[in-house]
Amino acid sequence: MRSMSDTLARLAALRGTLRPEPTLDNPHLVALDAFGTNPGALGGYTYLPSKRAKNMALVIVLHGCTQTAAGYDIGSGWSRLAEDYGFALLFPEQRRANNPNLCFNWFNPQDIRRDHGEVFSIRQMIAKVVAAYGVDGRRVFVTGLSAGGAMAAAMLATYPEVFAGGAIIAGLPYASAATIPEAFDRMRGHGGPTGKELELRVRNASAHKGPWPTLSIWQGTADRTVVPSNANAIVEQWRHIHGVDASPSRAEDIGRHQRRVWTDAHGAEVIELYTIAGMAHGTPLNVGTGYGESGPFMLDVGISSTVETARSWGLIPSFEKRRAEKPSATQPENAAGPFGTGNDRGGIQKVIEDALRSAGLLR
Repeated sequence: MRSMSDTLARLAALRGTLRPEPTLDNPHLVALDAFGTNPGALGGYTYLPSKRAKNMALVIVLHGCTQTAAGYDIGSGWSRLAEDYGFALLFPEQRRANNPNLCFNWFNPQDIRRDHGEVFSIRQMIAKVVAAYGVDGRRVFVTGLSAGGAMAAAMLATYPEVFAGGAIIAGLPYASAATIPEAFDRMRGHGGPTGKELELRVRNASAHKGPWPTLSIWQGTADRTVVPSNANAIVEQWRHIHGVDASPSRAEDIGRHQRRVWTDAHGAEVIELYTIAGMAHGTPLNVGTGYGESGPFMLDVGISSTVETARSWGLIPSFEKRRAEKPSATQPENAAGPFGTGNDRGGIQKVIEDALRSAGLLR
């Protein structure tokens, strides 16, 4: 078993191999000032599209260890996607004074407790952006990589009423660790709470009684930093919250990769798990889409978590099909998109798709 000191040394060495990514490299992001008491002492940046309507959606994007908000945006392609489709972005950013490796402190109980620490700082940022820019409070989402993914899980657990959905990339379950040694153990897949204990930690994180956010989970099969068993633990934690069966309702292959879906009693997709074949630790990209750039922890594997997650949240029209996607036997082409509910929006989408097919613009 690799020692904690060895892992820390490797992280420090790895930090030195990354190219500098100051915020000035990404002038599109604007610093967010005076957003509250900021008990977690975080920084924050926003991106607003040049063309925007009232009631925009908002996506909160949380970087991984050794990364900055600006660098993660360039790599993931979120601001370019937001510009094209007219939604707002919020990028909380860790400070070295809080964590030398720029990791969000997802393992510190005081930073993942509702109305305390880093989660409260992020909540204060969200409140300011929603109020200042006319964001639709019903369309707020959060995503993150690694420590940012684990912090995204913390935001979903502590403030479930705020979010319509979340995406965790190479992350860990909420409150699965409470110390640095436990954090490294969980990352390696050692020990950890049972599924029932994980469920209770989410339920006890707030007094929420309403609908829970949907969840998208992304995990590489060759990830040795946050091993794949963590993705299964996240599913286990949240399937109890959503009251879905252990077995997925549907599975589909996307090229070499796999997507599994869990639906609730109403047939709505509430959890999806993307398993990315052969991918190491990082954010999956398809640079051929024009969104994102490959680099450290930004991995061109032929499928973009940024694009697919935005599609699942309804930020991108569902008729923009995946290049490698084939409809499954249980989901015909005219079905509502990922996390769709088959409501009026789905009916409108079908009309649009049928019209495009009639015009020869969509197969």
